[in-house]
Amino acid sequence: MKQTERGWVGHYICAKQCNFRRNTLLEQGNTRIVISTVGAMNTPWKKTDKYYDGPFDTIGLDRYYETMAFYAKKEGIYWEADVSKPIEFDSPWSLSYLNQASDHDANIMHDTVIEEIRLNLDKH
Repeated sequence: MKQTERGWVGHYICAKQCNFRRNTLLEQGNTRIVISTVGAMNTPWKKTDKYYDGPFDTIGLDRYYETMAFYAKKEGIYWEADVSKPIEFDSPWSLSYLNQASDHDANIMHDTVIEEIRLNLDKH
């Protein structure tokens, strides 16, 4: 199995405002899956932060970070998330807090989802 960490956003319409972005492509045979985590979204019009210096807002109901997984589709030379084809998983997928440990915990959450999907890749 090939695992590639990529430097751009994998999902979420407001991802350009997110300070935390992680996008991992898993490839095995003809199966390609994107795991994407975003969070710590800057919103200058709303101040809800408890730790950071800048204004932050949730990216969904009661969450500051989220991880999602999707089958990938070819777009130009890259395999990108096909957001019309989400993949369900059992691992924790969101963080409802924003503090000094949030980015660290979001990385752990992302890695945990990768591991679950890797272990179940033969089912996809």
